[in-house]
Amino acid sequence: MDVSIRMIGIASTFFWIILLAFFASAAYSVKDLHLGVGEPLLSVASNGDLLVSISINIENGGYYDLGEFNLTTKVADVNGSMLAEGSTFIPTVKRGGKVATFHNLTFNFNDLLEKGSYYIFNDANFSLAAIISMKIAEAIPVKASSNFSVPWGAPFYNFELGEPTFEPFNRTHLEVVVPLSFENHAFFDVYGEIRLRMYNSEGLLVGRGETVIEAPQGFLYNGFIVFHVQTAENIREGFFEVYFSTSLFEYGPLVITYG
Repeated sequence: MDVSIRMIGIASTFFWIILLAFFASAAYSVKDLHLGVGEPLLSVASNGDLLVSISINIENGGYYDLGEFNLTTKVADVNGSMLAEGSTFIPTVKRGGKVATFHNLTFNFNDLLEKGSYYIFNDANFSLAAIISMKIAEAIPVKASSNFSVPWGAPFYNFELGEPTFEPFNRTHLEVVVPLSFENHAFFDVYGEIRLRMYNSEGLLVGRGETVIEAPQGFLYNGFIVFHVQTAENIREGFFEVYFSTSLFEYGPLVITYG
Protein backbone atom coordinates (compact mmCIF):
# COMPACT_ATOMS: atom_id res chain seq x y z
CA MET A 1 0.00 0.00 0.00
CA ASP A 2 2.73 2.44 0.97
CA VAL A 3 4.72 1.39 -2.10
CA SER A 4 1.72 2.03 -4.37
CA ILE A 5 1.16 5.47 -2.87
CA ARG A 6 4.85 6.23 -3.20
CA MET A 7 4.85 5.12 -6.89
CA ILE A 8 1.77 7.27 -7.62
CA GLY A 9 3.52 10.23 -5.97
CA ILE A 10 6.68 9.69 -8.04
CA ALA A 11 4.68 9.32 -11.25
CA SER A 12 2.73 12.48 -10.45
CA THR A 13 5.93 14.42 -9.75
CA PHE A 14 7.51 13.12 -12.94
CA PHE A 15 4.39 14.12 -14.93
CA TRP A 16 4.50 17.68 -13.63
CA ILE A 17 8.23 17.95 -14.34
CA ILE A 18 7.57 16.88 -17.95
CA LEU A 19 4.61 19.28 -18.22
CA LEU A 20 6.63 22.22 -16.84
CA ALA A 21 9.50 21.39 -19.18
CA PHE A 22 7.06 21.32 -22.09
CA PHE A 23 5.67 24.74 -21.18
CA ALA A 24 9.16 26.15 -20.68
CA SER A 25 10.47 24.82 -24.00
CA ALA A 26 7.32 25.99 -25.80
CA ALA A 27 7.66 29.47 -24.37
CA TYR A 28 11.35 29.49 -25.29
CA SER A 29 10.33 28.49 -28.80
CA VAL A 30 8.62 31.87 -29.30
CA LYS A 31 11.99 33.56 -29.62
CA ASP A 32 12.56 31.58 -32.82
CA LEU A 33 9.32 32.84 -34.36
CA HIS A 34 10.10 35.52 -36.95
CA LEU A 35 7.33 37.80 -38.12
CA GLY A 36 8.11 40.11 -41.05
CA VAL A 37 5.83 42.91 -42.22
CA GLY A 38 6.25 44.48 -45.66
CA GLU A 39 5.39 47.87 -47.13
CA PRO A 40 1.65 48.49 -47.63
CA LEU A 41 0.29 48.12 -51.16
CA LEU A 42 -2.57 50.39 -52.21
CA SER A 43 -5.32 49.60 -54.68
CA VAL A 44 -8.83 50.83 -55.45
CA ALA A 45 -11.69 48.32 -55.33
CA SER A 46 -14.46 48.31 -57.95
CA ASN A 47 -16.79 50.12 -55.51
CA GLY A 48 -14.24 52.91 -54.91
CA ASP A 49 -12.98 51.69 -51.53
CA LEU A 50 -9.28 52.00 -50.79
CA LEU A 51 -7.70 48.60 -50.09
CA VAL A 52 -4.48 48.53 -48.03
CA SER A 53 -2.64 45.20 -48.27
CA ILE A 54 0.30 44.48 -45.96
CA SER A 55 2.47 41.45 -46.66
CA ILE A 56 3.14 39.17 -43.67
CA ASN A 57 5.88 36.54 -43.58
CA ILE A 58 6.01 34.04 -40.72
CA GLU A 59 9.00 31.76 -40.14
CA ASN A 60 8.65 29.17 -37.38
CA GLY A 61 12.15 28.19 -36.27
CA GLY A 62 10.97 26.81 -32.92
CA TYR A 63 10.48 23.31 -31.61
CA TYR A 64 6.71 23.05 -32.10
CA ASP A 65 4.00 23.74 -34.65
CA LEU A 66 2.04 26.93 -34.22
CA GLY A 67 -1.72 26.81 -34.48
CA GLU A 68 -4.53 29.33 -34.93
CA PHE A 69 -2.33 32.31 -35.73
CA ASN A 70 -4.56 35.38 -35.87
CA LEU A 71 -3.77 39.04 -36.51
CA THR A 72 -6.54 41.59 -35.99
CA THR A 73 -6.19 45.32 -36.54
CA LYS A 74 -8.67 48.11 -35.94
CA VAL A 75 -8.30 51.74 -37.03
CA ALA A 76 -10.35 54.47 -35.31
CA ASP A 77 -10.54 58.22 -35.83
CA VAL A 78 -9.91 60.91 -33.21
CA ASN A 79 -13.45 60.45 -31.87
CA GLY A 80 -13.13 56.69 -31.53
CA SER A 81 -15.33 55.85 -34.53
CA MET A 82 -14.23 52.73 -36.41
CA LEU A 83 -12.75 53.45 -39.84
CA ALA A 84 -11.35 50.07 -40.85
CA GLU A 85 -10.91 46.58 -39.47
CA GLY A 86 -9.00 43.59 -40.77
CA SER A 87 -8.27 40.05 -39.65
CA THR A 88 -5.86 37.38 -40.93
CA PHE A 89 -6.10 33.76 -39.79
CA ILE A 90 -3.56 30.98 -40.45
CA PRO A 91 -4.60 27.53 -39.17
CA THR A 92 -1.09 26.06 -38.77
CA VAL A 93 2.55 27.07 -39.18
CA LYS A 94 4.58 23.87 -39.14
CA ARG A 95 7.84 23.60 -37.21
CA GLY A 96 10.58 24.85 -39.51
CA GLY A 97 7.97 26.09 -41.95
CA LYS A 98 7.33 29.45 -43.60
CA VAL A 99 4.03 31.10 -44.49
CA ALA A 100 3.50 34.24 -46.58
CA THR A 101 0.15 35.99 -46.75
CA PHE A 102 -1.48 39.44 -46.84
CA HIS A 103 -3.30 41.38 -44.16
CA ASN A 104 -5.98 43.60 -45.71
CA LEU A 105 -7.69 46.76 -44.49
CA THR A 106 -10.49 48.47 -46.41
CA PHE A 107 -11.23 52.19 -46.06
CA ASN A 108 -14.60 53.45 -47.26
CA PHE A 109 -14.22 57.16 -47.94
CA ASN A 110 -17.97 57.74 -48.11
CA ASP A 111 -18.27 56.47 -44.54
CA LEU A 112 -15.40 58.75 -43.56
CA LEU A 113 -17.05 61.77 -45.17
CA GLU A 114 -20.30 61.05 -43.35
CA LYS A 115 -18.38 61.84 -40.17
CA GLY A 116 -17.44 65.25 -41.60
CA SER A 117 -15.18 66.87 -44.16
CA TYR A 118 -12.42 67.51 -41.60
CA TYR A 119 -10.18 64.70 -42.86
CA ILE A 120 -10.22 65.97 -46.46
CA PHE A 121 -8.57 69.26 -45.50
CA ASN A 122 -6.78 68.57 -42.20
CA ASP A 123 -4.07 66.20 -41.03
CA ALA A 124 -4.85 64.06 -37.99
CA ASN A 125 -3.70 61.06 -35.96
CA PHE A 126 -5.75 57.87 -36.04
CA SER A 127 -5.39 55.14 -33.43
CA LEU A 128 -4.53 51.59 -34.46
CA ALA A 129 -5.06 48.58 -32.18
CA ALA A 130 -3.29 45.36 -33.13
CA ILE A 131 -3.83 41.95 -31.52
CA ILE A 132 -1.78 38.83 -32.28
CA SER A 133 -2.78 35.44 -30.88
CA MET A 134 -1.62 31.88 -31.51
CA LYS A 135 -1.27 28.47 -29.91
CA ILE A 136 2.22 27.11 -29.37
CA ALA A 137 2.35 23.39 -30.10
CA GLU A 138 -1.31 23.98 -30.98
CA ALA A 139 -2.07 23.82 -27.25
CA ILE A 140 -0.64 26.78 -25.32
CA PRO A 141 -2.45 30.07 -26.07
CA VAL A 142 -0.26 33.16 -26.45
CA LYS A 143 -1.65 36.64 -26.99
CA ALA A 144 -0.12 40.11 -27.37
CA SER A 145 -1.69 43.48 -28.12
CA SER A 146 -0.49 46.98 -28.85
CA ASN A 147 -1.99 50.41 -29.47
CA PHE A 148 -0.25 53.20 -31.33
CA SER A 149 -0.91 56.31 -33.35
CA VAL A 150 -1.10 56.36 -37.15
CA PRO A 151 -0.70 59.71 -38.95
CA TRP A 152 -3.38 60.70 -41.45
CA GLY A 153 -2.47 63.11 -44.23
CA ALA A 154 -5.23 65.19 -45.81
CA PRO A 155 -5.53 64.92 -49.60
CA PHE A 156 -6.51 68.61 -49.89
CA TYR A 157 -4.49 70.05 -47.03
CA ASN A 158 -4.57 73.86 -46.81
CA PHE A 159 -6.97 74.15 -49.75
CA GLU A 160 -7.41 77.78 -50.82
CA LEU A 161 -9.10 79.80 -53.54
CA GLY A 162 -7.43 83.08 -54.41
CA GLU A 163 -9.34 86.24 -55.21
CA PRO A 164 -10.81 86.07 -58.73
CA THR A 165 -9.58 88.44 -61.41
CA PHE A 166 -11.83 89.85 -64.15
CA GLU A 167 -10.66 90.73 -67.65
CA PRO A 168 -12.69 91.72 -70.74
CA PHE A 169 -13.31 88.73 -73.03
CA ASN A 170 -15.68 90.27 -75.57
CA ARG A 171 -18.35 92.94 -75.62
CA THR A 172 -20.77 90.90 -73.52
CA HIS A 173 -18.58 88.72 -71.27
CA LEU A 174 -15.72 88.87 -68.82
CA GLU A 175 -13.09 86.20 -68.33
CA VAL A 176 -12.81 85.09 -64.69
CA VAL A 177 -9.59 83.51 -63.41
CA VAL A 178 -9.71 81.85 -59.97
CA PRO A 179 -6.38 80.61 -58.52
CA LEU A 180 -6.45 77.50 -56.34
CA SER A 181 -3.84 75.62 -54.32
CA PHE A 182 -3.50 72.70 -51.91
CA GLU A 183 -0.99 70.11 -50.69
CA ASN A 184 -1.54 66.39 -51.01
CA HIS A 185 -0.47 64.99 -47.62
CA ALA A 186 -2.32 61.69 -48.19
CA PHE A 187 -0.63 58.31 -48.65
CA PHE A 188 -2.24 58.03 -52.10
CA ASP A 189 -2.20 60.09 -55.28
CA VAL A 190 -5.10 62.42 -56.03
CA TYR A 191 -6.52 62.54 -59.55
CA GLY A 192 -9.85 64.00 -60.57
CA GLU A 193 -11.70 67.27 -61.06
CA ILE A 194 -12.52 70.39 -59.10
CA ARG A 195 -15.66 72.26 -60.16
CA LEU A 196 -16.70 75.79 -59.21
CA ARG A 197 -20.04 77.51 -59.18
CA MET A 198 -19.91 81.28 -58.80
CA TYR A 199 -22.74 83.17 -57.10
CA ASN A 200 -23.04 86.92 -56.69
CA SER A 201 -23.95 88.74 -53.47
CA GLU A 202 -27.64 88.22 -54.26
CA GLY A 203 -27.20 84.45 -54.43
CA LEU A 204 -27.65 84.21 -58.20
CA LEU A 205 -25.58 81.72 -60.19
CA VAL A 206 -23.46 83.80 -62.60
CA GLY A 207 -20.85 81.32 -63.87
CA ARG A 208 -19.21 77.94 -63.51
CA GLY A 209 -15.93 76.27 -64.39
CA GLU A 210 -13.83 73.20 -63.77
CA THR A 211 -10.28 71.90 -63.98
CA VAL A 212 -8.55 68.51 -64.00
CA ILE A 213 -6.12 67.95 -61.14
CA GLU A 214 -3.16 65.61 -60.79
CA ALA A 215 -1.48 65.64 -57.37
CA PRO A 216 0.87 62.76 -56.45
CA GLN A 217 1.76 62.12 -52.81
CA GLY A 218 3.46 65.11 -51.21
CA PHE A 219 2.71 67.34 -54.20
CA LEU A 220 2.07 71.09 -53.81
CA TYR A 221 -0.60 71.89 -56.38
CA ASN A 222 -1.02 75.37 -57.86
CA GLY A 223 -3.49 75.98 -60.64
CA PHE A 224 -6.50 78.01 -61.70
CA ILE A 225 -9.99 77.73 -63.11
CA VAL A 226 -11.05 79.91 -66.03
CA PHE A 227 -14.64 80.61 -67.11
CA HIS A 228 -16.77 83.45 -68.45
CA VAL A 229 -19.60 85.54 -67.02
CA GLN A 230 -21.82 88.19 -68.51
CA THR A 231 -20.52 91.75 -68.17
CA ALA A 232 -23.87 93.04 -66.93
CA GLU A 233 -23.88 90.75 -63.85
CA ASN A 234 -23.08 92.07 -60.38
CA ILE A 235 -20.04 89.89 -59.62
CA ARG A 236 -17.64 91.92 -57.47
CA GLU A 237 -18.80 90.16 -54.29
CA GLY A 238 -20.31 86.76 -53.65
CA PHE A 239 -19.33 83.18 -52.96
CA PHE A 240 -18.12 80.01 -54.63
CA GLU A 241 -19.40 76.48 -54.27
CA VAL A 242 -16.50 74.03 -54.71
CA TYR A 243 -17.07 70.39 -55.68
CA PHE A 244 -14.37 67.70 -55.50
CA SER A 245 -14.49 64.55 -57.61
CA THR A 246 -11.69 61.94 -57.38
CA SER A 247 -11.31 58.23 -58.02
CA LEU A 248 -11.81 57.59 -54.29
CA PHE A 249 -14.48 60.04 -53.17
CA GLU A 250 -16.70 62.97 -54.05
CA TYR A 251 -17.40 65.94 -51.83
CA GLY A 252 -19.21 69.24 -52.07
CA PRO A 253 -20.18 71.90 -51.86
CA LEU A 254 -17.46 73.69 -49.92
CA VAL A 255 -18.59 77.32 -49.69
CA ILE A 256 -15.93 80.06 -49.91
CA THR A 257 -16.74 83.77 -50.05
CA TYR A 258 -14.88 86.32 -52.20
CA GLY A 259 -14.74 90.08 -52.65
